[in-house]
Amino acid sequence: MKIRLLLLVSLISATQYVHSLNAQETLRDMYHDIAQKIVNESLKDSMCYNRLAEMCDTYGSRLSGSKSLEQSIDWIIKVMKQDGFDSVWTEPVKVPHWVRGKESLDMMHPRKSSLQILGLGGTISTPANGLTGEIVAVKSFKDLADKASEVKGKIVLFNVPFTTYGETVQYRVNGAVQAAKYGAIASLVRSVGPMSLYTPHTGAMYYNDTIPKIPHAAITSEDADMLDRMYQRKTKPVMHLILRNEKLPDADSRNVLAEIKGSEKPEEIVVFGGHIDSWDVGQGAMDDGGGCFISWEALRIIKKLGLKPKRTMRVVFWTNEENGLAGGKAYAKAHAHEINNHVLAIESDAGTFKPKGFECTGDERNLALAREMSVLLGSIDATIIQEGGGGADIGPLIEKGVPGMELLVEDSKYFRYHHTNADTMDKLNPYELNLCSAAMAIMAYLGADMPKKLSGKK
Repeated sequence: MKIRLLLLVSLISATQYVHSLNAQETLRDMYHDIAQKIVNESLKDSMCYNRLAEMCDTYGSRLSGSKSLEQSIDWIIKVMKQDGFDSVWTEPVKVPHWVRGKESLDMMHPRKSSLQILGLGGTISTPANGLTGEIVAVKSFKDLADKASEVKGKIVLFNVPFTTYGETVQYRVNGAVQAAKYGAIASLVRSVGPMSLYTPHTGAMYYNDTIPKIPHAAITSEDADMLDRMYQRKTKPVMHLILRNEKLPDADSRNVLAEIKGSEKPEEIVVFGGHIDSWDVGQGAMDDGGGCFISWEALRIIKKLGLKPKRTMRVVFWTNEENGLAGGKAYAKAHAHEINNHVLAIESDAGTFKPKGFECTGDERNLALAREMSVLLGSIDATIIQEGGGGADIGPLIEKGVPGMELLVEDSKYFRYHHTNADTMDKLNPYELNLCSAAMAIMAYLGADMPKKLSGKK
């Protein structure tokens, strides 16, 4: 009897051990072969690069409200339908429509010289004949306040060297409001970037309706330093500024969507993508054509390999991220009825250089699951998982509780070209685009197929 009992106990223990092993089967065990197939397929050709180059070369920059943006979207829809996705469609979005006009900045004293300039998105115009003023150079908002008595009737120059984008961009965004508080007639900002080849940087700026609105523009770091040196020597540089821009009524645009329906839980959705609009300089290849096209390529690879994710995989090209975020807001509103069924949202809007991994929202449990997922990115050396995630376009989804991720890349060169005329196709590398496509495809597919789910905002 004792021997039988021992045998029974041993049999039960062995069975429990086997069940425990099965329960502990890792995502790597389950998806290793699929991940490798995705990587291999991603590296087969340069379709992602070639498609992106065709769009950028044919249509150029894509500012909200422009014909080039809408023509780009028409072309994308036409080509997307050739890939055989289950659905390809657009959804309407009303977007701001600001148009750049004649711009010039001329130094009148101590010598005559024309400087490169880019009006910042949404800036008001100068009078038709422009305005003339002496430069007051400042290094910070505190420095501006300390020099308040000097500012009235002059042009404030924020010559603030780049540290991080988040820290330095405040002078582009809020500089006009702060300068106007002290009576400035216009404001200039050193372009937000770590280096320059005489390339001014544009981007969004804002006004406060309780404070007078003044023209606001960016100049190159080279000229910002030069004018600052003159100011420090008490040379009193005098500038003549002309900005002839126009704010038109909101225009019609569209979000672009394509999806593969889930085989078992089609109501549950993994959404991923980038923003299709760009600023009106360069080609918008890096910001954010690359983010859109690696997402498109990721979905195409899943389709071509015949993979059948349990949940729906949906690519979205959001419109109007640069100067309004209308696309991300419109998507969240249009899909409010199914937001609770969004199991993951992934964004790529930080360049498409060599991928390093993903940022992820949530607590340590979420990060642990994301790290388990990232093991499948080992063959492309993109396994970093760090807290963060989000992104402008998926922000409204994250606020509603959807877990978010953002692609991490080697971004040391990104802000050299960001929002400048240098954001062109030659800055991108076909191989690195393919690696980004593979990273996006693997992470989105895992989110759409694995038994576990990431958790969202509590």
